[in-house]
Amino acid sequence: MRPQLRRSLDLLRLLGGVVLLSLGLVAVLPAANDHIWQLSVLVTEGGHWALPASLPLFAPGWSRSRAGVGEALLGLLGTLLLLTPLGYAVSVSRELPAALETRFANQELLSPNAISRPAPLVARDLFVGVSSSPVRVEEHLFASVGGQELRLDLYRPATQRDDDSRPLPVVVVIHGGSWQNGSRKDFPALNRYLASRGYLVAAVSYRLAPQFRYPAARDDVAAAIVFLKGNAGRLGLDARRLALLGPSAGGQLALIAAYTLRDPAIKGVVSYYGPVALRWGYANPAKRSIIDSSGVLDAYLGGSPDVFGAQYDAASPLSHVGHRTPPTLLINGLRDELVSPFHGEFLSDRLMRSKVPHLYLRLPWAVHGCDYLFNGPCGQITTYAVERFLSEVL
Repeated sequence: MRPQLRRSLDLLRLLGGVVLLSLGLVAVLPAANDHIWQLSVLVTEGGHWALPASLPLFAPGWSRSRAGVGEALLGLLGTLLLLTPLGYAVSVSRELPAALETRFANQELLSPNAISRPAPLVARDLFVGVSSSPVRVEEHLFASVGGQELRLDLYRPATQRDDDSRPLPVVVVIHGGSWQNGSRKDFPALNRYLASRGYLVAAVSYRLAPQFRYPAARDDVAAAIVFLKGNAGRLGLDARRLALLGPSAGGQLALIAAYTLRDPAIKGVVSYYGPVALRWGYANPAKRSIIDSSGVLDAYLGGSPDVFGAQYDAASPLSHVGHRTPPTLLINGLRDELVSPFHGEFLSDRLMRSKVPHLYLRLPWAVHGCDYLFNGPCGQITTYAVERFLSEVL
């Protein structure tokens, strides 16, 4: 091999090794700012791609020089760090089926024949994606408040005919975004997947802070539910079987609506890393370089808990747990730096003391927004849990 070509290959190996090691450190170390946090979502949920990416480091000739060996070792260390989340995910996936059966033990509904996902984590799907059947999406206006139109997207199985006499259960999906941003278009992969599995999925809009403070957003979720139930026959849905689901701010809204509306049609609620103890959240803010969480709560609730304490209590799902609280699935990443996993611990403990059926799914490797990559470890495991939870409660 020509010396110039060898030097070029060594340089490429060095660059590849440094990149893999840098990404590996992002996968296991706390995020310094919001840009690193966003990158950490990709590397913790897509770290399995390090396996094919590291192969060029071991191209012929890598072991013929100390430099080549060192560069390959850099890449190997980075690859191992990037695969650490997958190792945690494998461990969680082994324990999850038994945990679900213990908490939600309807054996008929949990039978493999009734469920699409064969396992919590499927290696092939990490690379080729999670498949689902075609669905149809319709847009509906469900309310107009102060001149602002509120709409929902209704996902339904493509196989459902207009004259189908079998009404389908409904999953109401509420988007996140710190109560100030986001859109009902934000969760399409899960929406489509659940619709392909025989649910009607209603992704709803709501009024945003700071222009509209709590309880405006919760009231909009309630209005969407009223619309769906009032148009059940026309839309082909079962008004007696609803579940609520949301990530982050949407998780808080899903929980607070499910816990305070006291609607017997709401059979269950799913929260992906939603804040539940808002006074505690204000007193224990996230790292400011990632998000000004106290400022977010100020905008949502009107100010600090010293002045608006009643608002904080009213908006905290933790304050509304009782014997009539519907079954709950809580999902938290233990490396979440935006919404502390302590929120999930607090609510799980309160639900346990109130004897409410629930499961707190802890993901040791996962950061906030881990389900963004639907095919990744978090996306697969949470979808498995959500599907089985819904099959039980609906």
